[in-house]
Amino acid sequence: MNPLIDSKRQFTRREFFGKTAQGVGAVALGSLLDPKAFSQSPSGLPSLPHFAPKAKRIIYLLQNGAPSHVDLFDHKPMLAKLKREPVPDSVLGNKRFSSMTDTKEKLLLPNITEFAQYGKSGITLGSFLPHTSEIVDDLCFIRSMHTTSVNHAPGINYFLSGAEIPGRPSMGAWLSYGLGSDAEDLPSFVAMTSRDKEASCGQIFYDFYWGSGFLPTKYQGVKFRGSGSPVLYLSNPDGVSRELRRSMLDDLEKLNEEKLKDYGDPEIATRISQYEMAYQMQMSVPELTDFTSESESTLSMYGPDVHRQGSFAYNCLMARRLAERGTRFIQLMHAGWDQHNNLTRQLKVQCMDTDQPSAALIKDLKSRGMLDDTLVIWGGEFGRTPFLQGEFENYARWGRDHHPYGFTVWMAGGGIKPGMVYGATDEFGFNAVEDPVHVHDFQATIMHLMGIDHERFTYKFQGRNYRLTDVHGQVVKPILA
Repeated sequence: MNPLIDSKRQFTRREFFGKTAQGVGAVALGSLLDPKAFSQSPSGLPSLPHFAPKAKRIIYLLQNGAPSHVDLFDHKPMLAKLKREPVPDSVLGNKRFSSMTDTKEKLLLPNITEFAQYGKSGITLGSFLPHTSEIVDDLCFIRSMHTTSVNHAPGINYFLSGAEIPGRPSMGAWLSYGLGSDAEDLPSFVAMTSRDKEASCGQIFYDFYWGSGFLPTKYQGVKFRGSGSPVLYLSNPDGVSRELRRSMLDDLEKLNEEKLKDYGDPEIATRISQYEMAYQMQMSVPELTDFTSESESTLSMYGPDVHRQGSFAYNCLMARRLAERGTRFIQLMHAGWDQHNNLTRQLKVQCMDTDQPSAALIKDLKSRGMLDDTLVIWGGEFGRTPFLQGEFENYARWGRDHHPYGFTVWMAGGGIKPGMVYGATDEFGFNAVEDPVHVHDFQATIMHLMGIDHERFTYKFQGRNYRLTDVHGQVVKPILA
């Protein structure tokens, strides 16, 4: 008896499922081994897109902590008229808020900014957004967003994955899985984070915000760091040349492919592809992060923080450069919008961090002819209450609580109608009352702009077909160009 042959006859449970013709993920594994046999793109599904897309890529400027819609986007004169009056019971109902609201009486607080109309469209904005006011005719403001979560991490995860509980793929992972990548030497999904300058009310950035959930980990976002090398271990160790690294990776790939044939584990295919991507990024990332090719006018447009790695301005310029080079989904997250008791100072700080770079990104994309097929999204996980959190006598400690019942996000480019406002909240900025848009409607619309029917784009996991929009969602057609 040959011991080697005999050992091959011994199957573990994992090996059995990996080797049988009906093994879990057999088709997906085949597409990883031979992408051309199953897909028209290097790594996407052959069935996608379902129809001609309006957008090729997405830049999501997620404002972690929830910007105050009633101070920035949704002017409500009634708040000033009824200052210090309680929210009417007919409006308040039995709605819940975070545990940080400790007052029984919820007294109305006027907007702390001055509002004015801007652009040919005459859209009103708060005075803390002077640069955004210059591009209102390129933006579509959805003032009737609403959600179900009253806390940050579940609320952000809901927008990004369609579920409040972690474990499902984020939007970028879904699109990387379905549409693949247009870049051979950069990831299809990149995440970057930044914090307010004072670091006074930043939220935690959890890895599941850019995770792949139950999809193979190949599709999770690659997080670029805010200091030092954007990705760890891109540089070769001392004494290891690029040629030697290439030879080592080739040998390692052969070993991994043997294991892949033996076990059929898609995570082995992920390792193969990620090793190769890391090798390619050794050349592409240094060029990506070198801003010397940018004109002085471009750099100044993004603001004084553009050279400070880890700042929102730096990340916005990086997002444009990634978009140029074929990255499918770019997720920028900026923390610091959680103003429970320092609204009068911190709201301005956040706007100074983000207003100019956000507007510059739109201007930059437009000047390069990229805005038409790049969808840019700006918004938080919910809004903030029209009532005061704190005491009126202490102006410096004014705040607003979390508010999921009506708030604003804006979108631009990629098939979105410019210079318009969609939906409305009531006279207090409290409830979405006109053309309400739920999180799943928002996601369905994004998928539609990428050429995807959200109801048909599913992944089977533990016996159920999952999708980004769960079992809900309607495309918001009136905002489509």
